[in-house]
Amino acid sequence: MNTYNPYMSLPGITTEEMATLHQATNDLTDAQKQSFYMIYSSKRRSPQDILIFTLIGFIGIAGVQRFMVGQTLMGLFYFFTGGFCLIGTIVDLINHQSLANDYNQKMAYESFQIAKMGIYNQQ
Repeated sequence: MNTYNPYMSLPGITTEEMATLHQATNDLTDAQKQSFYMIYSSKRRSPQDILIFTLIGFIGIAGVQRFMVGQTLMGLFYFFTGGFCLIGTIVDLINHQSLANDYNQKMAYESFQIAKMGIYNQQ
C-alpha cells in the first residue's frame, strides 16, 4: 500500500484543504492526479504568504494580499484608500486563513478541470 501523500509537502496545508484535495482527486487516474498536483501546487497560495503580504499593508502598500488571490478591483480599492484606512487590512490580517482557503478551493476546482481534460499532460 502506497502511503505517500504529495499534499503534505505543500506549505501551510490544513486538514480541511487536504480533505478537499483528496475528494477532488478521487475519480482521477494516477497520471491525472500527478497532473493535478503539478497544476495545483503552482497556483496555490500559502496562508503564511497571505499573512506576510497583509502585514506589508501596514507600511504603506495596502492591498497586495488581494492581488495575490485574484481580487484585482478590491486590491486597487485597498491600495488607493490605504486599506480602508487600515480597517480592511486589519480584517484581512484576522481572516488571512479564509482568504487563502477560498482562493485555494477555486484553484483546486480549476486544476481538477484542467487535469480531467488532460490538456496539461498531452505530448
